[in-house]
Amino acid sequence: MTKNSAQLIFLGTGTSVPSVDRASPAILLKLPETNVLIDLGPGTLRQLAKVSVPITEIDYILLTHLHPDHSADLAPFLFATKYPPYLNNRRPIHLLAGTEFELFYKRLKNLYGHWIALPPDLLRYISLPQDRPKEKGFPSFLLESRPVAHTSSSLGYRITLPKRKVLVFSGDSDYSTALVELARKADLLVLECSFPEGEKVDGHLTPSLAGRIAREAGVKQLLLTHFYPECQDQDLIGPCALEYRGKILLAGDFLTIPL
Repeated sequence: MTKNSAQLIFLGTGTSVPSVDRASPAILLKLPETNVLIDLGPGTLRQLAKVSVPITEIDYILLTHLHPDHSADLAPFLFATKYPPYLNNRRPIHLLAGTEFELFYKRLKNLYGHWIALPPDLLRYISLPQDRPKEKGFPSFLLESRPVAHTSSSLGYRITLPKRKVLVFSGDSDYSTALVELARKADLLVLECSFPEGEKVDGHLTPSLAGRIAREAGVKQLLLTHFYPECQDQDLIGPCALEYRGKILLAGDFLTIPL
């Protein structure tokens, strides 16, 4: 990676179901001076180590929602940060999540106590509304969050990079017009595709629904992730391509997309 390049690295493309092939959800957005971690399911810290990114180099954590397969490595992340060589040489971590996170974190500290409590100047929590869109600017990117159809705390994220490149992440979500609007004209849309065609589960997408969102939003490229075991050896691209004529990719752990 050159000094001025950026990458999207899929650390985990699976679900809550243990798999030798797919870790739980986590995506790393590597920018020239900033690292953004989108979700951190169990095993994320080890996946980061495998791509040679120390936890001290994570600047932003975006939680799409609070289910364990998307948030379980938060406590280990905070505990590891207490390690003195890390803690004493650490730049601030910005953690962004829906408003329900405040109670979630309070309960987590009730369980683990001071072992995961970081100084407020080191862990900066930014609360995002769970009932409406919110836009917030940071030095390296512009972030828009929007509620999506999964749980009451679920947010999708739209990240606009310098030179106006737009990346959109659904987290876990069913079809919704809000998600279509969030993804409007994006350069890359990363959608969950939990189950194959004909096996729809509430709160999740199938290939044809993912394709419909991509088509209605007019995105340039679609990437599917978050595959339950039911997706194994199933045709995911075919039903998706009936709805969306653009480029479709299936994510695997450590898939790296240059930006």
